[in-house]
Amino acid sequence: MRTVLFLVAAWCAAGQQPAADSPYAPVADTPGLPRVLLIGDSISVGYTIPVRTLLAGKANVHRPAENSGPTTRGVQNLEAWLGKGKWDVIHFNFGLHDLKTIWDGQHQVSVADYERNLRRIVARLRQTGAVLIWASTTAIPEGKLEPPRKPEDVVLYNQAALRVMNGNSVRVNDLYAFVKPRLSELGRPQNVHFTEAGSQALAEQVVKAVLAALAK
Repeated sequence: MRTVLFLVAAWCAAGQQPAADSPYAPVADTPGLPRVLLIGDSISVGYTIPVRTLLAGKANVHRPAENSGPTTRGVQNLEAWLGKGKWDVIHFNFGLHDLKTIWDGQHQVSVADYERNLRRIVARLRQTGAVLIWASTTAIPEGKLEPPRKPEDVVLYNQAALRVMNGNSVRVNDLYAFVKPRLSELGRPQNVHFTEAGSQALAEQVVKAVLAALAK
């Protein structure tokens, strides 16, 4: 995943477009198909391509041409990510960047600010008229991680997010509950990211949620 992010940064610096098989590559819409937007960090980057493959012929699947990072980045860049087109479904997540500790044990974004930022983001997303799906932040392993993150903080931030989503009648795709009992199978050791099989499994869960939303 770090290699992918490095290559994308290099492409941008050189004024080049990502390769066609990159999750960051622009998507040419197939007319008549619904438009789906995936917003999220590197976990969503990992499942973007398999989601596109699984939804081929059923939906046009887009994502921002960058890691969506913490909620602070979402608040700043949401208008650019939404663009001017109509969205039918928006599947989104923030969390892993917000809850990482960066100095003196402080989180990059406090849980109070995280919840406040999510309220702003959801308010804007609702204006699109799209069906919204919140993906809970995926579980992380015990042990030393770089940058530091704590499994209990994932629970804390997910609880804050759920308050926002329940208060706004946003659908929830509970990827945390899906991944937690299978973390040793799907995840990487001492890493918040997933194996190729793990990203595929996540993609299948995302597709189920998207298809259910489109059926509505």
